[in-house]
Amino acid sequence: MTAPDAAPSRSGQEATATQSASSIVELLDVMWDHARNATTGMTAPGSTSQLRLMYVVDRDDGIRMRTVCQRLASAAPTVTRMCDRLQAIGFLERLPCPNNGREITLRLTPTGKEHLQRIREQRDTMLHQAINNMPPSERKALTQGLAGLQKQLNPARGEETHTTGNHTAA
Repeated sequence: MTAPDAAPSRSGQEATATQSASSIVELLDVMWDHARNATTGMTAPGSTSQLRLMYVVDRDDGIRMRTVCQRLASAAPTVTRMCDRLQAIGFLERLPCPNNGREITLRLTPTGKEHLQRIREQRDTMLHQAINNMPPSERKALTQGLAGLQKQLNPARGEETHTTGNHTAA
């Protein structure tokens, strides 16, 4: 008899897919850091957590601080400190919520948006080179697999793809 909170057993194919996805996430984290460190001309935020916060705010301009805390699964004081740092270097602004004066909304400044765009360009160049070297059948399978993974990881959006400018956000 299995314990009620035991993880369900995975088939070999599911385990392999999970392991592969995990490895890719780690590689993408390295690429993100490389792209962040490769940008020049501005002081970059000091942590990956700050970049994740910027990503969340960029995807939902004018997002409430409380919602950011939920999406990052972080306590309000932690998010507040990250916002303080990002605001101090000119990447983020806090505004009163239009329909609730006790809440704060967040918005990236043009400088913050430019910084993220440079990081995305660096990262996208690396991804483009790697994907371009794949055979067409593998590229097609990758596209389909990533679309399915995105749908499962973000069921609230269903099949909607959220875009930021010309960049599709995953």
